[in-house]
Amino acid sequence: MEHKQKLLSKLPKVDQTLQDQRLFAFFEDTSRDLIVESVREVIAEERAKILNGSGSAPAFDEEAFFQAITERISQKKRPSLINVVNATGVVLHTNLGRAGLSPSACANVMKIAKGYSTLEYNVKKGARGSRHSHVESLICKITGAEAAMVVNNNAAATMLCLSAMAEDKEVIVSRGELVEIGGSFRIPDIMARSGAKLVEVGTTNKTKIADYKHAITEETAAIMKVHTSNYRIVGFTAEADLAELTALGKESGLPVIYDMGSGLLVDLSSYGIKEPTVGESLKTGIDVILFSGDKLMGGPQAGIIAGKKSLINQMKNHPLARVVRIDKMTLAALESTCRTYLDQEKALKEIPALRMLSEDIQSMRSRGEQLKALLDDSMFFKCRVVEAAEQVGGGSAPTTELKGIAVKLETEIPAEKIERLLRKNNIPIIARIIRDAVYFDMRTVADEELPIIAEAMAAIETAIRRSRS
Repeated sequence: MEHKQKLLSKLPKVDQTLQDQRLFAFFEDTSRDLIVESVREVIAEERAKILNGSGSAPAFDEEAFFQAITERISQKKRPSLINVVNATGVVLHTNLGRAGLSPSACANVMKIAKGYSTLEYNVKKGARGSRHSHVESLICKITGAEAAMVVNNNAAATMLCLSAMAEDKEVIVSRGELVEIGGSFRIPDIMARSGAKLVEVGTTNKTKIADYKHAITEETAAIMKVHTSNYRIVGFTAEADLAELTALGKESGLPVIYDMGSGLLVDLSSYGIKEPTVGESLKTGIDVILFSGDKLMGGPQAGIIAGKKSLINQMKNHPLARVVRIDKMTLAALESTCRTYLDQEKALKEIPALRMLSEDIQSMRSRGEQLKALLDDSMFFKCRVVEAAEQVGGGSAPTTELKGIAVKLETEIPAEKIERLLRKNNIPIIARIIRDAVYFDMRTVADEELPIIAEAMAAIETAIRRSRS
């Protein structure tokens, strides 16, 4: 105990520590409270280490002590939401923020975010305007809809639509389409919260148009179809298509709602992605379509509602519309994204998600060879450019397997350790492990990110050398 007391007496006081020149640089751009908090935490940890030590407590290491403080301060200063390198090959990776924005969308967000704007002001009239006006005409032009509005995500779009059109009334949905959107948000739950009453028809694998027809009563407010964009039922299956539902809706005087989910605006079938487009779906005569802005559309998170003007106006005037409205930065990004879609060829080149999904193998192989060249000098790692199977992600095109190119890292060091160290990089690199090898998938890695991976691997190699010396 006497030895521990001696070690405790050597621990510097907080005020004494703050006077050390090794911390002076932090005071220029760091809150004093944050620095003091970090110092107190490290001193407390050193004290606990000494008191809890069994036998002979370790000697106090001053250099390690100040190193721990500087690392703690840097850690506290670091934002929680940071950029990462997505090397998984999953284009719309939900955990990594799904679709990245185009340069023009990013520029527009910055421009609108830093000052005042015409968010709800009509310059021509000199009076209050509507935030819907900034993107409605663009969405209508791109999709062919009569009217449109935007809320903060597709779950909100579904809730608003059902609440405005079917509160205390019945909505008919196929049993095979009662999907879980993600994060435990389920269509039946959202429908219950909206005030609409769910009427399930058909079976899990088969629902025919007759099933919908037999379920219609005086209490029915709408027929709803949900695109199973995040899973597929295959084999002995049947479903009523939009044309059949639209015909039934007209016959019975009921609106047809199509919760599309992923929201593809351009035909990507030539790239192996066979998903319906918004425009094609609206041409069937459906009354309302709902889709996401940050999935296959490649824009910001948003729930887009398009369709018949009378129904859209009904939703705009609903009290819930204010609860789920989007902010000026989302509108800025969405407006720019929609303008890019006015030229579909331009959209394929400039919207990151579309560019990645439509990129050819040779282009990815070239990028893979560049990364291999940057990594080839290592004595611990062997690199090969290989073919890889990749995914669209974001609950879109679940059965579609994209052919891609990856750089495969082979080493005697456990792949789990390499993957963990990559995540600890200053700019975390999210790779994937396949059969004890680390893969960097080129579809989702940009040219400017190749040096980031190379520098991270060089740092890992240096750390391994030190640990073995």
